[in-house]
Amino acid sequence: MMLEPESTPYVRLGGEEAVRNLVNRFYDLMDSEAQWQTPLRDIHAKDLSESREKLFLFLSGWLGGPDLYVQRFGHPRLRARHASVPVDDQARDQWMACMLQAMHEVGIEPELYGHLQGAFQRTADFMRNR
Repeated sequence: MMLEPESTPYVRLGGEEAVRNLVNRFYDLMDSEAQWQTPLRDIHAKDLSESREKLFLFLSGWLGGPDLYVQRFGHPRLRARHASVPVDDQARDQWMACMLQAMHEVGIEPELYGHLQGAFQRTADFMRNR
């Protein structure tokens, strides 16, 4: 189903600034909350700057906005790019819980929250490699 440009999750969230805020809140939570230290935080680099930027670029296009990740790096190839990172059920579940909390804290409206929860869950399941 093709969405009209004005109805994409990217636009509904509030565009670039809102996507960047979501990504920043996600990584701030992951970096500061003990429940996400092992394994989720531990599988990331000490400096999260590159992770923040890449997730922002990816989510921009994934949510229906500018395809910034593809423009800079080519096709995301998510599983291939994460093949060296151990993503098991626990890492998936921590990633999801952290993202859901970040979405809640940035105030995503309930209908969009529900839609994104399902989309993120499908993607997180796909990313498991252990």
